[in-house]
Amino acid sequence: MKQVRVLVVDDSLTIRAMIEQVLDNDPEIDVVGTAADAGEAWEILSRDHPDVMTLDITMPGLDGLRFLSDVMARHPTPVVMISSMTGPGCEEREEALRRGAVACFGKNHIISASVTLGRMVKDAGRGHARAARAAAVGV
Repeated sequence: MKQVRVLVVDDSLTIRAMIEQVLDNDPEIDVVGTAADAGEAWEILSRDHPDVMTLDITMPGLDGLRFLSDVMARHPTPVVMISSMTGPGCEEREEALRRGAVACFGKNHIISASVTLGRMVKDAGRGHARAARAAAVGV
């Protein structure tokens, strides 16, 4: 099966490294790039055309929600939001889904639910939005 190509976007070097390590441990996932902000992410999106992008909400400059809207308008790509503000019932979670994110994942579960995160990213990258959202239940 073809690897799912992923772009990881988060302003925290530590979080980017954690997400990249978790995803790189899955042989069906290829992390094609990491970005600290929307500008870097645009460069990678335009050049490498990943299958899916993980995206934080809180970033300097253009925040993740506004960037998500731009991505959906200019370069539609499945997006999994990874943030501490995407728990069930959070306003930011609902807004991210309204703006086009296929799923949301809690940043505090990156390690403890790494298998779920990997499955969610693969499902999103392979066009299975319903499965990606289902994987996020309770996370």
